[in-house]
Amino acid sequence: MSGSKPDILWAPHHVDRFVVCDSELSLYHIESAASPSSELKAGSLRLSEETTATLLAINSDTPYMKCVAWYPKYDPECLLAVGQANGRVVLTSLGQDHNSKCKDLIGKEFVPKHARQCNTLAWNPQDSNWLAAGLDKHRADFSVLIWDISSKYTPEVAVPAEKVRLAPGDSETCSVVTKPLYELGQNDACLSLCWLPRDQKLLLAGMHRNLAIFDLRNTNQKMFVNTKAVQGVTVDPHFHDRVASFFEGQVAIWDLRKFEKPVLTLTEQPKPLTKVAWCPTRTGLLATLTRDSNIIRLYDMQHTPTPIGDETEPTIIERSVQPCDNYIASFAWHPTSQNRMVVVTPNRSMSDFTVFERISLAWSPTTSLMWACSRQLYECTEEGKGSSSLDRDIATKMRLRALSRYGLDTEQVWRNHLLAGNDDPQLKSLWYTLHFMKQYAEDIDQKSSGNKGLLVYAGIKAITKSSMGTTESFRHSWTGSDRQADIVHYSSEERCLALQLCGWRTKGADSDMGPFLNSLEQEGEWERAAAIALFNRDIRRAIQILNKGASTGKGNLNLNVVAMALSGYTDEKKSLWREMCSTLRLQLNNPYLCVMFAFLTSEPGVYDGVLLSRYFDKLTNEMKEAGNLEGILLTGLTKDGVDLIESYVDRTGDVQTASYCMLQGSPSDVLKDERVQYWIESYRNLLDAWRFWHKRAEFDIHRSKLDPSSKPLAQVFVSCNFCGKSISYSCSSVPHQGRGFSQYGVSGSPTKSKFTSCPGCRKPLPRCALCLINMGNPVSSSPGASKSDEKVDLSKEKKVAKFNNWFTWCHNCRHGGHAGHMLSWFKDHSECPVSACSCKCMQLDTTGNLVPAENVQP
Repeated sequence: MSGSKPDILWAPHHVDRFVVCDSELSLYHIESAASPSSELKAGSLRLSEETTATLLAINSDTPYMKCVAWYPKYDPECLLAVGQANGRVVLTSLGQDHNSKCKDLIGKEFVPKHARQCNTLAWNPQDSNWLAAGLDKHRADFSVLIWDISSKYTPEVAVPAEKVRLAPGDSETCSVVTKPLYELGQNDACLSLCWLPRDQKLLLAGMHRNLAIFDLRNTNQKMFVNTKAVQGVTVDPHFHDRVASFFEGQVAIWDLRKFEKPVLTLTEQPKPLTKVAWCPTRTGLLATLTRDSNIIRLYDMQHTPTPIGDETEPTIIERSVQPCDNYIASFAWHPTSQNRMVVVTPNRSMSDFTVFERISLAWSPTTSLMWACSRQLYECTEEGKGSSSLDRDIATKMRLRALSRYGLDTEQVWRNHLLAGNDDPQLKSLWYTLHFMKQYAEDIDQKSSGNKGLLVYAGIKAITKSSMGTTESFRHSWTGSDRQADIVHYSSEERCLALQLCGWRTKGADSDMGPFLNSLEQEGEWERAAAIALFNRDIRRAIQILNKGASTGKGNLNLNVVAMALSGYTDEKKSLWREMCSTLRLQLNNPYLCVMFAFLTSEPGVYDGVLLSRYFDKLTNEMKEAGNLEGILLTGLTKDGVDLIESYVDRTGDVQTASYCMLQGSPSDVLKDERVQYWIESYRNLLDAWRFWHKRAEFDIHRSKLDPSSKPLAQVFVSCNFCGKSISYSCSSVPHQGRGFSQYGVSGSPTKSKFTSCPGCRKPLPRCALCLINMGNPVSSSPGASKSDEKVDLSKEKKVAKFNNWFTWCHNCRHGGHAGHMLSWFKDHSECPVSACSCKCMQLDTTGNLVPAENVQP
C-alpha cells in the first residue's frame, strides 16, 4: 500500500501464517519461542515472550497497492487479490505454489472501463470465484464491480503494452479481463464491501452517502439507508444480522432485520477511526482503532432477553488495551486462538497480544465461589467441613445457627449461646447478659407500673448515673478492727440493679457475700474479691484474700504490700498511715486496689475517688472501639450499644447476632437507627438467599412480637371480579355478620355459615376447578397437604384461614381453586386442570419448583 500504513491479514486456512502489506507483501510464520531469553534465528522477529515470527516470502511485484484480500479457499492456498490506485485488481501469490490452477490465476488482471482508485475488495465466501471490488465515483461508470476470476482473456479490448506484466517465473503475457460479472452502484462511490453470510447473493456496500444491500438475483432493486457511517462495514461472525460500520469517530451497529436506523451508536475519541473488527472467537466483542493511537478499544455487547416488542439497547461494557507503547497502524484478530491479536506499528514492528477476559465472580450464599475466565468456569468450595467451628466462614456459621433456630428462644434467652454451636466467650457473655436483663425487667414491671423495666436495658453506665439514691447513716464496726466509725450507707433501687447485673446478687447491706467471694477467688480475681469485702466492712476478709492471692504460684507480690497497708488502717485524718496510703494509691495499676485505698482515705461522705464514672467512660470507649460484646453490660441496648455492635459487625460480619441482640427490649428510637435496620434487612435477605423462607417468616414473626411497629400492613386483597370491592373482613363497608375472613379466604371453622357470594354485590364467587365448590367455603384437607399447613397463627389475637382454603389462581389462564386442591393436582400433572386449557401454570412461576433449603436432605 504505497504511501500508507501497513495492514495485517491472517491466512484463512493456516493459523500460523499472516501477511503484512504496505508497499510490498511479506509472509510470516508464527511459532512458539523456546524461552524468553533464547536467541532468535536469522530472519526472525520476537512478537512476545512466547512467540516469534519468521519471514517466509516477500512479493514486491505489485505496485500502487490500496487494498488486499486473501482467497478464502484452501486451494490455491496463497492466492491474494490486490486492488491498485488505477482501479485494477491483480491476482498474485506468495510462496512456491506451482500447481496448474494457481498458474492460470497468478498475474490475472481485472480492469474497469475508467481508471480510478480501488478502495476495497471482498471474496464471496461461498462461490470463491466471485471477487467484489469497490471503486471511487465516476459519472459514467459503476463503482461496485463483481469479477469472476475464472473468466477468459478478453481479446477485443486493447490493453497498453506498458500495462501488461509478466507473472513471476512465467514467459507468457498475463490475461486481462474487462467484462465484470455484475456492475452495481452507478454514479456513486464505494468505500467498503462485505458479503452477507446468510445468502451468497447478497452484498453489503458502504456507498458515498448510504449503506446498500444489493441482491444479485435482481440487480435493479436494492435496499439502502442514508447514513454517513459507510466505512469498514463488517459482519459479526457469530450473529449474521449484526453489522458494524464507522465514520470519523463514531461506530454504528446495525441489525439487518431492522435496517431503518442503527440499533446502537458508539462514540469514539475525537480522532477518526481507522479500523473496526469483530472477534472471530468471542461473541459480541468489537475492537476499534483510532488514528495515531496506541490503544485498542473493546466493546463487549451483553444481550439480555426482553419481551417481544420492547426496544432495548444491549448492555455495552467498554475496555481499553494497550498492546505496545508505539502508535498502532493496524491489528488483526487470530482466527482460532481466543482473544488473540497481532498488531503492527507504522515502522513494521509487530507484537503478539492476548486480550484477557474480564473475570466475573459469583459468590453463592452457601460460601462456594465461582468465577468465569475466558471459556472456563471455575468453582471453589469451602474446605475442612470437619474442622473447628471457629475456623468456618461467618456465613457458614450463620447458616448453621439459623437451622438450629438461633436467637428465637425468648423464654430461656441464655440458651441461644448453646445454639450458636461454639465456645465464643463474647457470645456467652452477651446472651447471659441479655437473659439477666430480661429477668430483672420482668420482675420490675411486675412490682411497679409503667415501663421502668426498660431501664434495665440501658446498661450499667446509664443506670449508675440515673439516680443518686437516698442516704441513711448507720454506726457499724469494722470486722477485724476495734475502731467504731459512723459509715454513711447509700441505698437506691438503681444501685442494687447495677450490682445484680454485675452478678453480685446483693439484696441489702447485710447479705452474705461468702459464696460470691469464694467464686471470685476460684477464678483468681483476688483484687476484685478484696475490694468487695472491704466495701462490705469486712477488712479482715480483705486482708486474708490478698494474702492468699500473693501465696499462689502466679500471685502478685504487691498483694502482700497492700495487705500489710490495710492492716494498719486508722480513721485519723492527719495520720502518717493516711498520707502514705494516698501516695501508694497513685503507684498502683489495678483499679480495684486503687479504689480500696481511695475508699479508706476519703473524707466521710465524700467518695469521688471511689466512684467509677470516669472508669466506666474509658472502659465503654474501649469496648466500643474493639466491638467486644461483653461491653453490652455497660452500654446496654442504647445508642452506645449500637456503636459497639457496629464495631462488632465490621469486625466479624455477624449481622445475625446483631439483629437478634438489638431486638431484645430495645426502645423504638434505637430500632429506627438506620444501622439496625440495615442489619435486620441484610439478615432477612440472607435467609431468602439461602432459601430459608420458613426461617425468615419465623424471624419476621419474632421481630413483630418484640417490635410491633415492624409489623407490615396488608398488601394483597382478594377483590370481587364484578364490583371490585375486597371480600376480606377488612372492608369496612361489608357487614361481618360473624364471618371471619383472611386476606385470601375464610377461616376454617366449620360452624360458620357458608359464604358463596360477594358481600358487596352478592354475585357468586368463582368455583374451584377441581371440587367445583364455590370459593369461600371450608373444604376438607387435600390428601397431599401437610399437617403444618392446617393452622398457622400469625398472632395471638387473630386466626387466619387454613392455607388449603385460600384462593389460588394462575395469572396467565385465570383458572384456579382451593390452594390445597391445586397443589395436589400439580404434584402429578403439569397442565391446568380445566378442560381444553393447556397452560402449564406451575411452571410459569420461577419459584414454584424450588424447595426450601432446610427441607433438602444432605
